[in-house]
Amino acid sequence: MDKSLISRLVRLAAVAAGAASLAACATVEPRYAYDHEPPARAEKPGKAKRGGKQAKAAPGQKIGKPYEVNGRRYTPKPDPKYSEVGLASWYGRQHQGKPTANGERFDMNAVSGAHKTLPLPSIVEVTNLENGKRLKVRVNDRGPFVDGRIIDLSQEAARKLGFEKQGVAKVRVRYVGADAHIETATIQVWID
Repeated sequence: MDKSLISRLVRLAAVAAGAASLAACATVEPRYAYDHEPPARAEKPGKAKRGGKQAKAAPGQKIGKPYEVNGRRYTPKPDPKYSEVGLASWYGRQHQGKPTANGERFDMNAVSGAHKTLPLPSIVEVTNLENGKRLKVRVNDRGPFVDGRIIDLSQEAARKLGFEKQGVAKVRVRYVGADAHIETATIQVWID
């Protein structure tokens, strides 16, 4: 066999192996299972209903299946009146490029967040109660799984809210809506 033909076949095999490798990298597996509609279950006493029916996720959102982390069970559900005060933390480089719970790739430089139970994606307004800064954040991941923390934000969101250096901040998180296509963040500061 001619050396140039062998060389071409080796290069072709290398290109095919590289393409197969890239295709495998493009597959995104969510960390926590989700379904568009959760399986029907018997209602528990005291469970909130709207108009006699269980609240549903908005178009484009996924509620998600119940899941367990560190021995705790979480049940995702729509909660249009969600508003909670607690601690926010942030995550960055160690998760860069990894899949989020809804299958997107995490980008520490984008304004995004993780919540334990809200439908994915959701838009929440996060207010840093220590400095008054507010930011609309697109929730596309699950977490944080640390007691006392109610939301985990991307490094960029923490920077915009002014607590990147501290690592955590006392915040209020309020559900805003289901707009899955938020592309820019707005910051509002109130000075008393």
